[in-house]
Amino acid sequence: MDMKVLVVGGGGREHAITRALSCNRDVRIFSVMARKNPGIFRIAERTLLEKETNIQEIIRFATENAVDVAVIGPEAPLEAGIVDGLAAAGIPSLGPTRAAARIETDKAFCRRLMERHGIEGCPEYQVFHDPEEAGQFIETYNGDLAIKPIGLTGGKGVWIMGEHVDAAGAIEYVREIGGNVVLEERLIGEEFTLQAFVDGEHLVPMPLVQDHKRAYEGDVGPNTGGMGSYSLPDHMLPFVSQSDYEKALQIMKDTVAAMRAEGTPYKGILYGQFMNTRDGPKVIEFNARFGDPEAMNVLSLLESDFTEIVYHVTEGNLSPSDVRFARKATVCKYLVPEGYPAAPVTGAPLTLGDYGDALLYYANVEERDGTLYTLTSRTLAFVGRGDTLEEAEAIAEKAASSVVGRVFHRRDIGTREILEKRCQHMREIA
Repeated sequence: MDMKVLVVGGGGREHAITRALSCNRDVRIFSVMARKNPGIFRIAERTLLEKETNIQEIIRFATENAVDVAVIGPEAPLEAGIVDGLAAAGIPSLGPTRAAARIETDKAFCRRLMERHGIEGCPEYQVFHDPEEAGQFIETYNGDLAIKPIGLTGGKGVWIMGEHVDAAGAIEYVREIGGNVVLEERLIGEEFTLQAFVDGEHLVPMPLVQDHKRAYEGDVGPNTGGMGSYSLPDHMLPFVSQSDYEKALQIMKDTVAAMRAEGTPYKGILYGQFMNTRDGPKVIEFNARFGDPEAMNVLSLLESDFTEIVYHVTEGNLSPSDVRFARKATVCKYLVPEGYPAAPVTGAPLTLGDYGDALLYYANVEERDGTLYTLTSRTLAFVGRGDTLEEAEAIAEKAASSVVGRVFHRRDIGTREILEKRCQHMREIA
C-alpha cells in the first residue's frame, strides 16, 4: 500500500531524510522547501517551493495531497508550530510540538528544565534580559564564559570567551544582541553528538558522531553550521568511555521524562550535543531535530525501514528492535563556497567529477540548465562508508576532491591524525 510522506526542508539533512525514506518503494514523497534542492526534487513526486515557516500553505499542500505523515527537518518550522498545525489537520509528524521544541528554541527554558528536574550534565549558568546586568556579570565572573543568545542561532551565534572574544568583546556582543542571553561556564573537553528517536516515552539511540564546526583545517577559523563529521564502526568514539556514553544516554532519557512530566511529551529526534569533560559529559545544548551534517552519517548507516520508524515514533510504540544501523564507519565532508562563512562566493559554477562509491547529498546549491552554482552556504556533502575510518575517509575525500569550482572542503575531517588529536586532548585534561 502506498504511503505518502511529506518532507519539510531543503538542505543536505533533508536530502538525507528523503533518500532514507525512498529506500521503501511503497513510499511516495512530497516536499516543501524554500529553494529547490536538486536531489530532493528528483525523488519527490510533488514539490511546493515555499517558506518553511508558512504553516498554512504547508498544511494546505499536505491536505491537498492527502499525506499520511510528515518529517520535519529544520528547527525554524518547529518553532513556528508546524507540528501543531499538521496535527490539527489530522497529520502526525516526526518532530516535537512547538512547546516541546523549546528544548532547542529557548536556551533558558532548556537550562531551567534541567535544573528543576535535577538532570545531570547541566553547566553553571545565568539567564539575563538586560545587557547592562549581563555585562556586569561578565566583568565580575572569575573565568571564561559561553555567551548564548536565548533563541535560535543556526549553530553560529554562540561566542566563547578565551576562544572568540575577551571580556570586553563579550560585553559588546551582549549589547549587540540586546541582552537576551544565557551565560554559561566555559566547558573544556571534546564534543560529541548523541541523537535518538523518541516516541514520547521510549528513546532509541543512534551512533555517536563528531562534527567539525571550524571552517579551516586544524580546527581554526570562524564557526560554521558544520564542515563535516564522522562516525566509527562500533558506533562509539575512542574519547568517550562506556561510562561516559551511559551517562549521556541517561541525561537524554531523564530529559524526555522531564518533558513528559511537565505535560509536553517529546516526540521526534532529540539531538544531544555534549562536551566530554574531566567530570564526564555536560550538555552544551539539545536540538529538536537531526543535526546537519550528523543526519547524513547516521541515515547513511540505517538498515531498518525509516518510514516504519517514523510511524512507530508518531504512534508511541517505538522499540529498539525497530532500529538497526550498519556496523561501518562514515565520513561526511561538506564543500562550501570560497569565502564561506563571512563572504561566500555566489553564482560560481560547479562541475561534479567521478565521486565513486560516495553518497552525494545536495544542500545550498542551485541547478540551472544542468549546471550547479554556489549560493550563500554549504553546497554539497559527500559521505563515505567503509569497514574502517580510513576506508570511509578515502571514499569521501576522493569524492570531495573531484568537484571543480570555487569551493573548498576540510581535507582533515575523518583522518586518523585528527582523531588522535581528539584523544590526546582528552588525555591532557583528565
